[in-house]
Amino acid sequence: MTELDARLVDAVAPGEAETVRALLAEGADPDAVGEDGLPVLCAAIAAYAVESVEMLVAAGADPYRPLPDGTTPLLRAVDAGSSAVWAAVRGPAPLRDGERPLAAARRWYEAGAEAELRRLTGAHGPARSEIVRDGEAGRIREITLGGRTVRDGHGAILTFLEEDLRILPPVGELVTRAVRQADAYGAWDEDEEHVDRAAARGNLLSRQSAETWRAVVEFHRHPAPAHRAFAADFLNLATLMVDVFPHDVPHHRRYGDRLAELLPGWAAVEPDPGVLAMLLRLLTDRCLPQARALGLRYADHPDPRVRRRVPWMLHPPGAPATARVVRGLARDPDGEVRQRAAEVLDCDAAEDREVLIALLRDENPQVRERAAYAVRSGRDRSPAVTEALLELLDADGQDERLSAAFALACRDHPRTPEAYEKVGPLRPEYERDPRADGLWRWRFRNDPAGRRG
Repeated sequence: MTELDARLVDAVAPGEAETVRALLAEGADPDAVGEDGLPVLCAAIAAYAVESVEMLVAAGADPYRPLPDGTTPLLRAVDAGSSAVWAAVRGPAPLRDGERPLAAARRWYEAGAEAELRRLTGAHGPARSEIVRDGEAGRIREITLGGRTVRDGHGAILTFLEEDLRILPPVGELVTRAVRQADAYGAWDEDEEHVDRAAARGNLLSRQSAETWRAVVEFHRHPAPAHRAFAADFLNLATLMVDVFPHDVPHHRRYGDRLAELLPGWAAVEPDPGVLAMLLRLLTDRCLPQARALGLRYADHPDPRVRRRVPWMLHPPGAPATARVVRGLARDPDGEVRQRAAEVLDCDAAEDREVLIALLRDENPQVRERAAYAVRSGRDRSPAVTEALLELLDADGQDERLSAAFALACRDHPRTPEAYEKVGPLRPEYERDPRADGLWRWRFRNDPAGRRG
């Protein structure tokens, strides 16, 4: 083994992606073999070093290389149970000999990761288990037992392999995969990002058929909240796809009318607060006319997840009775409810002024920031509101200071330049934030010299 290859073997296990990149650029062999007789790609798979796996495969490492135990790196990626590692090993080339990895993925999935790990290791006693990130967006459970570690994303790998092999599993089977982790480990809303769920959802969303749409939506009648939550999640993403890709998803768009018929009745009888919150969001996003009545109905719901959806269901408040409900939500014990109420209060209504001032001095910094941003567009120039905004310029959080300065600028307050000085240098993430231009716009309106600057 050359020195470069030895350094590559040492670097890949900890996931030192930049070192791997540099060594490959210098000419290290992507198929270098370590002291254990296994190619370096296997070490990267075992370490769940996704970036290193991607670089090794791109550099020519062979996922189908026969190993001493009769497997291949590709099969080891299936066993590892990480959908991100699987995708990296799989690479962009056409899949070869897909039946073996398909059978392995199905075996792991049907047995369950922990049970299969016990069978393979013969270990007894409790397994160590923790939730970890898998790739950029997914979550997954990592299980260690008998000196071996696997992740429980075999359902996602199975779904991807079926797509590769043009196998179309029944809708019910995919929904079962999506909710299996929730059924096994507790509340469904704690595993919304699990890779099995994401893979099944993506597969169903990609199917161009009315039958699929109807079959998924039918799960809104299922007795288990995890299944109903998946149906709501599917509907939410399907409607988003219509908004973003209106010409690519006609099968979803055709069911807009049925969605309008389905959601209000479902929301009226949904017993699970988490699922109900999802439905209320859909009602609001779709601007369905029943949203306001349901918002009034659920304004005092005991679960804050539901109450958080109500303020925007009542926007604009309009009638005095609705405005009173929004003011009540602005005093809610839950900070996120108060935050959303601040966004929809009528900044020019005398009845709302004291409520807004209280929100500008709320104990929760996110509430204060949202209240400051909300008053930017009001015509109310009362000194009490201005004083509360000036106080926020001394807040610890830059976001609060920026919203307060922006509100002062929108109100054409003469202390706007001083306010933006107190905001301080803005971080890069504020580059496209409209609040960052507040001082320039204030100067353009109020300071002729500023126009030239």
